[in-house]
Amino acid sequence: MDTNNAIVVFQGKNIRRTWHNNEWWFSVFDIVSILTDSADPKQYVKKMRSRDPVLNANWGTICTPLELLAPDGKKRETNCVNTEGAFRVIQSIPSSKAEPFKLWLAKVGYDRVKEIENPELAQKRMKELFKSKGYSEEWIEKRVRGIAIRDELTDEWDKRGLQTEREYAILTAEISKATFGMTPSEYKKFKGLQKENLRDHMDDIELILTMLGEATTTRFTRDRDSKEFQHLKKDAKDGGDVAGSTRKDIETKLGKSVVSNDNFLEKSEEQKRLSYKKKKNRAISIYNIPTSTIIYPLSLFSPINVSLLSSDNNAFSKIRYYVPRQ
Repeated sequence: MDTNNAIVVFQGKNIRRTWHNNEWWFSVFDIVSILTDSADPKQYVKKMRSRDPVLNANWGTICTPLELLAPDGKKRETNCVNTEGAFRVIQSIPSSKAEPFKLWLAKVGYDRVKEIENPELAQKRMKELFKSKGYSEEWIEKRVRGIAIRDELTDEWDKRGLQTEREYAILTAEISKATFGMTPSEYKKFKGLQKENLRDHMDDIELILTMLGEATTTRFTRDRDSKEFQHLKKDAKDGGDVAGSTRKDIETKLGKSVVSNDNFLEKSEEQKRLSYKKKKNRAISIYNIPTSTIIYPLSLFSPINVSLLSSDNNAFSKIRYYVPRQ
Protein backbone atom coordinates (compact mmCIF):
# COMPACT_ATOMS: atom_id res chain seq x y z
CA MET A 1 0.00 0.00 0.00
CA ASP A 2 1.26 3.46 -0.87
CA THR A 3 1.27 5.52 2.29
CA ASN A 4 3.16 8.39 0.65
CA ASN A 5 0.30 9.93 -1.31
CA ALA A 6 -0.19 13.48 -0.11
CA ILE A 7 -1.39 16.94 -0.99
CA VAL A 8 0.76 20.04 -0.75
CA VAL A 9 -0.42 23.61 -1.00
CA PHE A 10 0.99 26.40 -3.18
CA GLN A 11 -0.59 29.84 -2.72
CA GLY A 12 -3.74 28.31 -1.28
CA LYS A 13 -4.24 25.69 -4.00
CA ASN A 14 -3.77 21.93 -3.73
CA ILE A 15 -1.24 19.91 -5.70
CA ARG A 16 -1.46 16.13 -5.56
CA ARG A 17 1.80 14.22 -5.30
CA THR A 18 3.13 10.74 -4.61
CA TRP A 19 6.51 9.36 -3.52
CA HIS A 20 7.92 7.22 -6.35
CA ASN A 21 11.48 5.98 -6.97
CA ASN A 22 12.79 7.93 -3.97
CA GLU A 23 11.46 11.32 -5.05
CA TRP A 24 8.25 13.33 -5.22
CA TRP A 25 6.14 13.23 -8.39
CA PHE A 26 3.49 15.92 -8.90
CA SER A 27 0.27 15.99 -10.93
CA VAL A 28 0.89 17.80 -14.23
CA PHE A 29 -2.73 18.93 -14.42
CA ASP A 30 -2.61 20.42 -10.92
CA ILE A 31 0.55 22.37 -11.78
CA VAL A 32 -0.97 23.66 -15.01
CA SER A 33 -4.20 24.60 -13.27
CA ILE A 34 -2.35 26.66 -10.66
CA LEU A 35 0.02 28.43 -13.05
CA THR A 36 -2.60 29.23 -15.69
CA ASP A 37 -5.86 29.40 -13.70
CA SER A 38 -7.26 27.29 -16.53
CA ALA A 39 -10.68 25.72 -15.99
CA ASP A 40 -9.67 22.87 -18.32
CA PRO A 41 -6.02 21.95 -17.61
CA LYS A 42 -6.20 18.85 -19.82
CA GLN A 43 -7.08 20.98 -22.83
CA TYR A 44 -4.35 23.48 -21.90
CA VAL A 45 -1.75 20.67 -21.79
CA LYS A 46 -2.88 19.50 -25.22
CA LYS A 47 -2.43 23.00 -26.69
CA MET A 48 0.86 23.49 -24.83
CA ARG A 49 2.29 20.32 -26.37
CA SER A 50 1.20 21.41 -29.85
CA ARG A 51 2.98 24.76 -29.34
CA ASP A 52 6.19 23.15 -28.09
CA PRO A 53 7.30 20.29 -30.41
CA VAL A 54 10.38 19.51 -28.29
CA LEU A 55 8.25 19.13 -25.17
CA ASN A 56 5.76 17.02 -27.11
CA ALA A 57 8.51 14.73 -28.47
CA ASN A 58 9.84 14.09 -24.96
CA TRP A 59 6.48 13.96 -23.19
CA GLY A 60 6.71 10.21 -22.60
CA THR A 61 10.02 10.54 -20.76
CA ILE A 62 9.07 13.70 -18.86
CA CYS A 63 5.77 12.30 -17.54
CA THR A 64 5.02 9.05 -15.76
CA PRO A 65 1.46 7.79 -15.16
CA LEU A 66 1.04 7.25 -11.42
CA GLU A 67 -2.00 6.63 -9.23
CA LEU A 68 -3.35 9.69 -7.45
CA LEU A 69 -6.58 10.32 -5.60
CA ALA A 70 -9.18 11.79 -7.98
CA PRO A 71 -11.81 14.35 -6.87
CA ASP A 72 -14.38 11.54 -6.58
CA GLY A 73 -12.22 9.81 -3.96
CA LYS A 74 -11.03 6.99 -6.23
CA LYS A 75 -7.43 6.38 -7.32
CA ARG A 76 -6.68 6.85 -11.00
CA GLU A 77 -3.53 7.00 -13.10
CA THR A 78 -2.54 10.61 -13.73
CA ASN A 79 0.41 12.09 -15.63
CA CYS A 80 3.01 13.08 -13.05
CA VAL A 81 6.40 14.80 -13.20
CA ASN A 82 9.33 14.87 -10.82
CA THR A 83 11.01 18.16 -9.91
CA GLU A 84 13.15 18.18 -13.07
CA GLY A 85 10.15 17.39 -15.27
CA ALA A 86 8.09 20.07 -13.56
CA PHE A 87 10.76 22.67 -14.38
CA ARG A 88 10.59 21.61 -18.03
CA VAL A 89 6.79 21.91 -18.12
CA ILE A 90 6.95 25.33 -16.45
CA GLN A 91 9.24 26.59 -19.24
CA SER A 92 6.34 26.20 -21.67
CA ILE A 93 3.88 28.14 -19.52
CA PRO A 94 3.99 31.95 -19.62
CA SER A 95 3.03 32.80 -16.05
CA SER A 96 4.00 35.36 -13.42
CA LYS A 97 3.75 32.53 -10.88
CA ALA A 98 6.49 30.48 -12.56
CA GLU A 99 9.48 31.75 -10.57
CA PRO A 100 7.92 31.58 -7.10
CA PHE A 101 6.60 28.13 -8.02
CA LYS A 102 10.11 26.94 -8.95
CA LEU A 103 11.46 28.11 -5.60
CA TRP A 104 8.59 26.43 -3.77
CA LEU A 105 9.08 23.20 -5.72
CA ALA A 106 12.78 23.07 -4.93
CA LYS A 107 12.08 23.57 -1.21
CA VAL A 108 9.42 20.83 -1.16
CA GLY A 109 11.88 18.36 -2.69
CA TYR A 110 14.70 19.42 -0.37
CA ASP A 111 12.50 19.13 2.73
CA ARG A 112 11.50 15.58 1.80
CA VAL A 113 15.13 14.48 1.35
CA LYS A 114 16.01 15.95 4.76
CA GLU A 115 13.02 14.19 6.33
CA ILE A 116 14.21 10.83 4.99
CA GLU A 117 17.64 11.47 6.52
CA ASN A 118 16.06 12.60 9.80
CA PRO A 119 12.51 11.23 10.39
CA GLU A 120 12.06 13.56 13.37
CA LEU A 121 11.79 16.47 10.91
CA ALA A 122 8.78 14.84 9.26
CA GLN A 123 7.15 14.37 12.66
CA LYS A 124 7.86 17.99 13.55
CA ARG A 125 6.31 19.19 10.30
CA MET A 126 3.26 17.02 10.93
CA LYS A 127 2.81 18.48 14.42
CA GLU A 128 3.10 22.03 13.08
CA LEU A 129 0.45 21.28 10.47
CA PHE A 130 -2.00 19.97 13.08
CA LYS A 131 -1.23 22.92 15.36
CA SER A 132 -1.95 25.38 12.54
CA LYS A 133 -5.40 23.77 12.24
CA GLY A 134 -6.15 24.53 15.89
CA TYR A 135 -5.66 21.12 17.50
CA SER A 136 -4.40 21.00 21.10
CA GLU A 137 -0.93 19.71 22.00
CA GLU A 138 -2.46 16.76 23.88
CA TRP A 139 -4.53 15.70 20.86
CA ILE A 140 -1.58 16.12 18.48
CA GLU A 141 0.63 13.84 20.59
CA LYS A 142 -1.99 11.10 20.45
CA ARG A 143 -2.58 11.57 16.72
CA VAL A 144 1.13 11.41 15.88
CA ARG A 145 1.59 8.35 18.08
CA GLY A 146 -1.37 6.76 16.32
CA ILE A 147 0.27 7.35 12.94
CA ALA A 148 3.44 5.60 14.15
CA ILE A 149 1.42 2.61 15.39
CA ARG A 150 -0.49 2.45 12.11
CA ASP A 151 2.78 2.54 10.13
CA GLU A 152 4.17 -0.28 12.25
CA LEU A 153 1.08 -2.38 11.49
CA THR A 154 1.12 -1.73 7.74
CA ASP A 155 4.86 -2.47 7.63
CA GLU A 156 4.10 -5.82 9.26
CA TRP A 157 1.39 -6.47 6.67
CA ASP A 158 3.83 -5.54 3.89
CA LYS A 159 6.35 -8.11 5.13
CA ARG A 160 3.65 -10.78 5.09
CA GLY A 161 2.65 -10.28 1.49
CA LEU A 162 -0.26 -7.84 1.45
CA GLN A 163 -0.27 -6.02 -1.88
CA THR A 164 -3.61 -4.56 -2.91
CA GLU A 165 -5.48 -1.58 -1.48
CA ARG A 166 -8.52 -3.83 -1.09
CA GLU A 167 -6.66 -6.21 1.24
CA TYR A 168 -5.52 -3.34 3.45
CA ALA A 169 -9.05 -1.93 3.47
CA ILE A 170 -10.56 -5.28 4.49
CA LEU A 171 -8.16 -5.75 7.43
CA THR A 172 -8.56 -2.14 8.56
CA ALA A 173 -12.34 -2.54 8.42
CA GLU A 174 -12.10 -5.70 10.56
CA ILE A 175 -10.28 -3.81 13.31
CA SER A 176 -12.64 -0.83 13.16
CA LYS A 177 -15.80 -2.97 13.12
CA ALA A 178 -14.67 -4.94 16.16
CA THR A 179 -13.51 -1.79 17.99
CA PHE A 180 -16.34 0.64 17.28
CA GLY A 181 -19.08 -1.47 15.71
CA MET A 182 -18.58 0.36 12.41
CA THR A 183 -16.30 0.11 9.39
CA PRO A 184 -14.29 3.25 8.52
CA SER A 185 -16.73 4.18 5.75
CA GLU A 186 -19.70 3.77 8.11
CA TYR A 187 -17.86 5.76 10.78
CA LYS A 188 -17.18 8.62 8.35
CA LYS A 189 -20.85 8.73 7.42
CA PHE A 190 -21.76 8.71 11.12
CA LYS A 191 -19.52 11.74 11.67
CA GLY A 192 -20.81 13.56 8.58
CA LEU A 193 -17.49 13.30 6.74
CA GLN A 194 -16.85 12.82 3.03
CA LYS A 195 -13.25 12.93 1.79
CA GLU A 196 -11.76 14.03 5.11
CA ASN A 197 -9.41 11.80 7.11
CA LEU A 198 -11.52 10.01 9.72
CA ARG A 199 -8.79 10.00 12.36
CA ASP A 200 -8.38 13.77 12.14
CA HIS A 201 -11.94 13.95 13.46
CA MET A 202 -11.63 11.51 16.37
CA ASP A 203 -11.51 12.66 19.98
CA ASP A 204 -8.96 11.45 22.53
CA ILE A 205 -10.78 8.24 23.52
CA GLU A 206 -11.47 7.29 19.90
CA LEU A 207 -7.80 7.76 19.01
CA ILE A 208 -6.64 5.71 22.00
CA LEU A 209 -9.02 2.85 21.16
CA THR A 210 -7.85 2.94 17.53
CA MET A 211 -4.23 2.70 18.69
CA LEU A 212 -5.06 -0.18 21.04
CA GLY A 213 -6.78 -2.15 18.27
CA GLU A 214 -3.94 -1.69 15.79
CA ALA A 215 -1.09 -2.22 18.28
CA THR A 216 -2.74 -5.42 19.54
CA THR A 217 -3.24 -6.64 15.98
CA THR A 218 0.47 -6.12 15.27
CA ARG A 219 1.36 -8.08 18.41
CA PHE A 220 -0.95 -10.98 17.49
CA THR A 221 0.45 -11.13 13.95
CA ARG A 222 4.05 -11.24 15.18
CA ASP A 223 3.49 -13.71 18.00
CA ARG A 224 1.44 -16.03 15.78
CA ASP A 225 3.76 -15.47 12.80
CA SER A 226 0.68 -15.16 10.59
CA LYS A 227 1.25 -15.19 6.84
CA GLU A 228 -1.88 -16.09 4.90
CA PHE A 229 -4.56 -13.44 4.42
CA GLN A 230 -7.20 -15.33 6.40
CA HIS A 231 -4.84 -15.59 9.37
CA LEU A 232 -4.05 -11.87 9.15
CA LYS A 233 -7.78 -11.21 9.03
CA LYS A 234 -8.26 -13.20 12.24
CA ASP A 235 -5.47 -11.19 13.89
CA ALA A 236 -7.24 -7.99 12.87
CA LYS A 237 -10.56 -9.22 14.26
CA ASP A 238 -8.95 -10.34 17.52
CA GLY A 239 -7.04 -7.07 17.90
CA GLY A 240 -10.23 -5.12 17.31
CA ASP A 241 -12.09 -7.30 19.83
CA VAL A 242 -9.58 -6.34 22.53
CA ALA A 243 -10.16 -2.64 21.84
CA GLY A 244 -13.91 -3.24 21.52
CA SER A 245 -14.04 -4.90 24.95
CA THR A 246 -12.18 -1.93 26.41
CA ARG A 247 -14.65 0.46 24.77
CA LYS A 248 -17.63 -1.42 26.19
CA ASP A 249 -16.05 -1.45 29.66
CA ILE A 250 -15.54 2.33 29.51
CA GLU A 251 -19.11 2.84 28.30
CA THR A 252 -20.51 0.66 31.11
CA LYS A 253 -18.74 2.75 33.73
CA LEU A 254 -19.56 6.07 32.02
CA GLY A 255 -23.14 5.15 31.32
CA LYS A 256 -22.93 6.45 27.76
CA SER A 257 -21.32 5.74 24.41
CA VAL A 258 -17.81 6.97 23.66
CA VAL A 259 -18.39 6.67 19.92
CA SER A 260 -18.90 10.30 18.98
CA ASN A 261 -20.51 11.79 15.89
CA ASP A 262 -18.62 15.03 16.53
CA ASN A 263 -16.18 16.25 13.88
CA PHE A 264 -13.77 19.15 13.68
CA LEU A 265 -15.06 20.57 10.39
CA GLU A 266 -16.43 23.74 11.97
CA LYS A 267 -14.60 23.92 15.30
CA SER A 268 -11.06 22.96 16.13
CA GLU A 269 -10.57 20.46 18.96
CA GLU A 270 -9.09 23.20 21.13
CA GLN A 271 -12.12 25.44 20.56
CA LYS A 272 -14.40 22.57 21.59
CA ARG A 273 -12.46 22.19 24.85
CA LEU A 274 -12.69 25.94 25.55
CA SER A 275 -16.42 25.89 24.80
CA TYR A 276 -16.87 22.98 27.21
CA LYS A 277 -14.92 24.75 29.96
CA LYS A 278 -17.00 27.92 29.56
CA LYS A 279 -20.17 25.85 29.78
CA LYS A 280 -18.94 24.22 33.00
CA ASN A 281 -18.04 27.62 34.48
CA ARG A 282 -21.47 29.03 33.64
CA ALA A 283 -23.10 26.02 35.33
CA ILE A 284 -21.25 26.72 38.57
CA SER A 285 -22.36 30.36 38.77
CA ILE A 286 -25.99 29.56 37.96
CA TYR A 287 -26.40 27.22 40.93
CA ASN A 288 -24.90 29.46 43.63
CA ILE A 289 -27.86 28.78 45.94
CA PRO A 290 -27.86 29.07 49.76
CA THR A 291 -28.44 25.64 51.29
CA SER A 292 -31.51 26.80 53.22
CA THR A 293 -33.38 27.87 50.06
CA ILE A 294 -33.01 24.63 48.07
CA ILE A 295 -36.37 22.95 47.70
CA TYR A 296 -35.11 19.99 45.62
CA PRO A 297 -33.46 16.96 47.25
CA LEU A 298 -29.77 17.70 47.80
CA SER A 299 -28.99 14.26 46.41
CA LEU A 300 -29.66 15.72 42.96
CA PHE A 301 -26.78 18.20 43.36
CA SER A 302 -23.05 18.07 43.98
CA PRO A 303 -21.61 20.64 46.42
CA ILE A 304 -18.46 22.56 45.51
CA ASN A 305 -16.65 24.63 48.14
CA VAL A 306 -14.91 27.74 46.80
CA SER A 307 -12.65 30.13 48.73
CA LEU A 308 -13.09 33.78 47.75
CA LEU A 309 -10.92 36.72 48.81
CA SER A 310 -12.79 39.39 50.80
CA SER A 311 -13.20 42.93 49.48
CA ASP A 312 -10.40 44.24 51.72
CA ASN A 313 -8.09 41.47 50.46
CA ASN A 314 -7.35 40.42 54.04
CA ALA A 315 -9.33 37.23 54.47
CA PHE A 316 -10.82 34.30 52.58
CA SER A 317 -14.43 33.22 52.94
CA LYS A 318 -15.83 29.87 51.88
CA ILE A 319 -18.94 29.70 49.70
CA ARG A 320 -20.71 26.48 48.82
CA TYR A 321 -21.92 26.12 45.22
CA TYR A 322 -24.29 23.43 43.99
CA VAL A 323 -24.22 21.94 40.51
CA PRO A 324 -26.52 19.27 39.08
CA ARG A 325 -25.06 15.78 39.20
CA GLN A 326 -24.01 14.50 35.78
